[in-house]
Amino acid sequence: MYKVFINDKPIILTDSLKKTNNFPVYIFNETVIDEILHKLIKGNAKGINLFCANLEMAWKKFQRNFAVVVAAGGLVVNNSNEILFIYRNNTWDLPKGRIEEGESIEETAVREVEEECGIQNLELQSYLTTTYHLFFMDDSMQIKVTHWYFMKSNFYKKLTPQVEEGITKVAFKNKQQVADALQNTYENIKLVLETYNKM
Repeated sequence: MYKVFINDKPIILTDSLKKTNNFPVYIFNETVIDEILHKLIKGNAKGINLFCANLEMAWKKFQRNFAVVVAAGGLVVNNSNEILFIYRNNTWDLPKGRIEEGESIEETAVREVEEECGIQNLELQSYLTTTYHLFFMDDSMQIKVTHWYFMKSNFYKKLTPQVEEGITKVAFKNKQQVADALQNTYENIKLVLETYNKM
């Protein structure tokens, strides 16, 4: 299954006939992607299921409709088991950013967390998950593919938000504070936290 968000509404590509939500079901090979996007952006649809006989082939075909932007980020936990969050565009988020030429995905994840949060001594632990979302840039729809990694840090100094990237706050949050932040975050970030909580 692939879950792609647009305005926090999911397009779910699946090869399973078992329905796990109340979203309408469309057959991938009989669907015009622009029409699906219109239903989610302009219409009342809260999400859409796309049934695919061959999931991997359909996923490749789906991505060809968009410019693909590859990014990486981290879910960072400190010695107190608190999770590192950033605050940008009036929303709590996790640090992430685009891959630069010559970088590995893991290097991008660590660099972006360091730059956006003013943190050091990150220990990359393991891969978590990959999330997908659609957004407009330069009058075209793009798909951002973000690879997420679990990291640890014993950093205890003051955190510094990367204000030139629109980040106004950086904070480690305890369990209750994380629950509060999840009331004002993106669906993709909830997926990352769900994956971490299942570890």
